Amino acid sequence: ALCVVLQAVFNLLIPDHAADAFSPPRPEPRGRWDALLERLLGGLGRWDAEHFLFIAERGYLLEHNCAFLPLFPLSLRAVGALLPWPLELQPRSRLLLSAALLNALLSALAAAALLGLGRAVLRQRRQAFLAALLFSVSPAGVFMAAAYSESVFALLAFSAMWQLEQGHSWLSGLLFSLASGARANGLVNAGFFLYSRGKRFALQLQVGSTSRRKLLLWKRVLSLASSALLMCAGIFLPFALFQYYAYVRFCGAGSGLGQAIPEPLLQLARDKGYRVAGVGGDKPPWCSQRFPVVYSYIQDTYWNVGFLRYFELRQIPNFLLALPVTLLGSWAAWTYVRTNPRHCLTLGLERTKSEERGKARDGFCGPAVFVYVVHATALLVFGFFCMHVQVLTRFLGCSSPILYWFPAHLLQEHEPLLWSTGTDNPTSGKSFMGKSPSSCGEGSSDNPIVRLLLNWRLMTPLSKSILGFFLGYWLLGLILHCNFLPWT
Repeated sequence: ALCVVLQAVFNLLIPDHAADAFSPPRPEPRGRWDALLERLLGGLGRWDAEHFLFIAERGYLLEHNCAFLPLFPLSLRAVGALLPWPLELQPRSRLLLSAALLNALLSALAAAALLGLGRAVLRQRRQAFLAALLFSVSPAGVFMAAAYSESVFALLAFSAMWQLEQGHSWLSGLLFSLASGARANGLVNAGFFLYSRGKRFALQLQVGSTSRRKLLLWKRVLSLASSALLMCAGIFLPFALFQYYAYVRFCGAGSGLGQAIPEPLLQLARDKGYRVAGVGGDKPPWCSQRFPVVYSYIQDTYWNVGFLRYFELRQIPNFLLALPVTLLGSWAAWTYVRTNPRHCLTLGLERTKSEERGKARDGFCGPAVFVYVVHATALLVFGFFCMHVQVLTRFLGCSSPILYWFPAHLLQEHEPLLWSTGTDNPTSGKSFMGKSPSSCGEGSSDNPIVRLLLNWRLMTPLSKSILGFFLGYWLLGLILHCNFLPWT
């Protein structure tokens, strides 16, 4: 609610920047309700949100729209069509309101999913709760509220990870599959399944060596391998089907649209060099590739995305914008590796004595966090060297729980204001809340973030830096992004 209110205020007070961004022609608001919604929620429809709203209204009409996968636009269209609207609204107004309502719900559910995942992996209820609170003021918060796919992806990814931790493999696979229909980096989540199956096999190898056991083990290996491959294929399926749809749409003979295209939109396409589906002309170059993938072609041709392509002097401000999340992610990986060198060298596939006794370390540095650290580090390295680096904050913010678990770990370990005589972690003897976990959320005094903000002057410099990054980027995102100013 605060996000929506503040973006409306900043959008009214600050004039929009004349950005060179996708801005399709649209009719003027027909009535006062359309005009009011545009003034109140227009800040949620900036930058890439224009693509999602355009796709939800008109479909994949322009080639470069195919860089945005269909799950979120389809969800917007469904909400806009199914909700009983008491007012006569234009399609854009309905979709904008649908996006605000849908993402408000999805981001709250994503925080709940992160809480459940944190409890399962960290095995520290209070640290998991603190991480979920940090997600609620994520530095990528504006993208969780705007008409972007970040909220739906975060919900699906965190929920799938949570279900996998609980042993619900098929439900986890379904959620991961849906996530890959929302964002392309959802394909990387197949690694969680492969690691889960590989770890199970490695642990079984360490249990005995009789001939009968070996025979049963190989049968189990074949079963695990086949299920892992099937799950991975399911995760890749939505992305592959969408590439096929784009091929039929833009490369197939006689791929007429069956819909009238407004002349202002055709003129925009001519001026900007956009390729329009169903309009005459040469076939796109990617159509003749052995494996025609429109997604990589668009990233390369329209946005110049590629290895080291962003390493230019004029991009230094964008690298500075991505510096906090880069340092935080690198620090998280270094802390984990330094604390668990043998566990990392063996890829977490060796059963330790503490695990055998059921006394493995809890919290961020516990063995169960290894695969999440690898996942976050892989995304960080790929994003830093191969993407527009300023998107790293939202790229990691909606994909990796490490961005919230590690700061929660730092606050719990190094902020005296959060310590008490309670013992949530037997090895440290420290806890940031003396009350029982069931008291979380009963009042502002039970909220550790609120407690810290009310005692800002007494906090350590580290805590001020962490909360300053989260709240500063949360607020700056609302100010800059909602007025077409450069942001992440």
